[in-house]
Amino acid sequence: MKNIVKKENAVSRQFLGVDFVLLSIGKDTMVTKMLYKSTDNVPFHKHPNEQSGYVISGKYNLKFGGEEFELSKGDTYSIPANREHSIEILEAGEVVDVFTPIREDYL
Repeated sequence: MKNIVKKENAVSRQFLGVDFVLLSIGKDTMVTKMLYKSTDNVPFHKHPNEQSGYVISGKYNLKFGGEEFELSKGDTYSIPANREHSIEILEAGEVVDVFTPIREDYL
């Protein structure tokens, strides 16, 4: 567990070509900051983790549950576990994501 992570100690990672910063990790939750580039592509996928996010900057088209949602600065979302979803990056930016339980594949 990493309950407190100072910004200078955050760990940079990459998953499927998308850069992100691994922030705090608790017993059941994980916080990441996604660093989306306009060239990133996040195709439909699912995972056993609930995913909630807050858009810091950029513009995105989030698809899940048969619907599309255009998201920009200040918007939030929550995707249930095991629900197929994708995100199209319309404008580069940053998103804070919280996963429950933690994503082992991000460690």
